[in-house]
Amino acid sequence: MEKNSISQIHTTPSLQGRAEGGSAFLYVHRQEAGYRPVHDRIHDFGEVEQTLNTRERKLQASRCMDCGVPFCHWACPLGNKPPEWNDALARGEWERAYQLLSATNPFPEFTGRVCPALCEKACVLNRFNHEPTTNREDEAAITEGAFRERFIQPRIPQRNGTHVAVIGSGPAGLAAADALNQMGYAVTVFEKDEAPGGLLRYGIPNFKLNKAIIDRRIHVLEAEGIEFKYNCPVSSAAIPSQHNLSFSAIIVATGTPTARDLDIPGRSLGGIHLALELLSQQNRVLAGQEFSKEERITARGKDVLVIGGGDTGSDCIGTAHRQGARSVTQIEIMPRPVEGPDDPQNPWPAYPRTLKTTSSHEEGCTRRWNINTLEFLSADGKHVSGVKVQEIEWQANPAGGRPLMVAKGEPEVIKAELVLLAMGFLKPEHPQYPENVFVCGDAANGASLVVRAIASGRETALKVHDYLSKLTMDNG
Repeated sequence: MEKNSISQIHTTPSLQGRAEGGSAFLYVHRQEAGYRPVHDRIHDFGEVEQTLNTRERKLQASRCMDCGVPFCHWACPLGNKPPEWNDALARGEWERAYQLLSATNPFPEFTGRVCPALCEKACVLNRFNHEPTTNREDEAAITEGAFRERFIQPRIPQRNGTHVAVIGSGPAGLAAADALNQMGYAVTVFEKDEAPGGLLRYGIPNFKLNKAIIDRRIHVLEAEGIEFKYNCPVSSAAIPSQHNLSFSAIIVATGTPTARDLDIPGRSLGGIHLALELLSQQNRVLAGQEFSKEERITARGKDVLVIGGGDTGSDCIGTAHRQGARSVTQIEIMPRPVEGPDDPQNPWPAYPRTLKTTSSHEEGCTRRWNINTLEFLSADGKHVSGVKVQEIEWQANPAGGRPLMVAKGEPEVIKAELVLLAMGFLKPEHPQYPENVFVCGDAANGASLVVRAIASGRETALKVHDYLSKLTMDNG
């Protein structure tokens, strides 16, 4: 079959193809649920993504080819198996679909909303016609159906009498706690903030992940026996003495708390904030917390500049629109990515590093690349009013290594009364821990994806189990 031949075949959609061996992809095109209209969604913080009806969702699941070599398995950090649960969904077997999905992913309601779907980029259909199976949306639909039909019920494991502590309740900490709890360990999760979720709650805007989704899962974990302690910033060494408890193992899942800053003239001016200062405060406001006028970070009526071109920067753009920004500009020091859909530097089935346009970008934003930030400016000496920047280009380094940044053209000033720094996070450094302390997620690997954090949490839970099992045998 020629590369483009699949997209040329289209007949009346039906689910019959699935029963005939998975040939629905020959005549059913990819259909995404899409976003709510821009004029509607920018006035609230409700989730922007829509859903398909049951028939359309089953039809999309039927497009999975059930490949002999399923690259989606390879691409997913969790080892999810889309062919299996897509087949169950296409047949209307919702409970079985969830059982297959949750066998590898403990929190598909999270990844079904915020994962970049590495599996879809590795889908064979993406190789042929850039119409991969809608795995991420299917995953979310399966999980919502499972909650709606009450397929998800607390599972109470038999206890083994061993206590484990998890520091941090982000996706890695939750995944580790869930896995160990199901193995029979008594798990206590210590969280420095007032509610669980880590960056799921305080970093990702509600328009991408409604926080009721987190609360719903936490209720299940609590019913299964996991104990959560909030407003409790602790170190691994302090837990036993501080709480008069004895933990046989401790997992550090504290994420990447230190954001990259920009040490240039004018940094101390008012109106310049790290991205998470805005995002976490807005999420707390939506949860009912109140802030004084002096404390409140708001884009209302302001020209906003976002420095940083990643997902966090995108989240700042969407938040600024909903707060009533006058204009939003995003600058990035790196070059503009290729338009895609293919990336010559990262060919299929690798994830293509192509230009990404998010729902927030669609809401209105001036985007610029190869821009270096030189200085923050002020008209009154107190608050930022503009940012001096300069276009640059990257040239090969004759000595090898990182390319050289070379100034291009004259500096210019971008007007801005609110500047948000979204340049990523520093990888944490850890002391030498005792052998019963394990580090996972972003705390171990640096800032990455939610799906990778969940995978790391599960892997670390197995390491803890192996360690404690061996310890028990040795003490036998």
